[in-house]
Amino acid sequence: MGWMIRPDAVAVIDSQFREQATEFVAEFKTRSSRKMDLFINTHHHRDHTGGNGVLVPLSAVTVAHENSRLWQERSAVERNTESEQVYPETTFSTEWTMDLGDEVVRANYYGPAHTSGDAVVHFERADVVHMGDLVFNRYPCFIDSDSGASIAGWITLLENVHGKFTDETVFIFGHGNPEYGVSGTRADLLVMRDFLSGLLDYARGKMAEGLTEDQVAETVRLPAFPEHYSDGWKNGVSNALRKAYQELTPD
Repeated sequence: MGWMIRPDAVAVIDSQFREQATEFVAEFKTRSSRKMDLFINTHHHRDHTGGNGVLVPLSAVTVAHENSRLWQERSAVERNTESEQVYPETTFSTEWTMDLGDEVVRANYYGPAHTSGDAVVHFERADVVHMGDLVFNRYPCFIDSDSGASIAGWITLLENVHGKFTDETVFIFGHGNPEYGVSGTRADLLVMRDFLSGLLDYARGKMAEGLTEDQVAETVRLPAFPEHYSDGWKNGVSNALRKAYQELTPD
């Protein structure tokens, strides 16, 4: 989650799960008596929307990319959790902006990447960018191909976003290796880009050697990216390599 709390404006990005959203509201009320002006989902995954039932009713404006809402709705049908879902009311296709007190908040969609509905949220005057799950900071990544993900598109997106900001911009990430945390600079976007490129290069090389998808997925840590590993998610890189193999396999 990310948030901005000022006397003239409050904005919140993502809701995690209901428990975390409830804890956030309790802490928020000790800091401000203001109603939440803006709530944004960066994408539809449950660890980013599970607390929407807590935060959306408290927010004057609620926003997500149009595909994020679509995938949230479809996932709810598949999981039979429709009654538990709360959706942002406003959706956008390419860009959305709002003047919020002395701040300007801009959300952009740059194409399929982690999913096909990821929003990049920029607090323009503070120069803070929330990337959602477009950056797993030195950590295995989830590639949601069932929701329109594209590794090649993700690489292009990271290069595009890197070029739009400066070394002074502060970035917030959806997940991170505990040693590196969930905030950083635009240089970390290129680390993520290189890891994604490494997944494709590794899978492509092993495919040229004649290895099957299952054989490629036996790798749990990329040799060139040893930090992108977690004991709590030992199959993270393996799953990502499967997605790389599938993306490189002609239909």
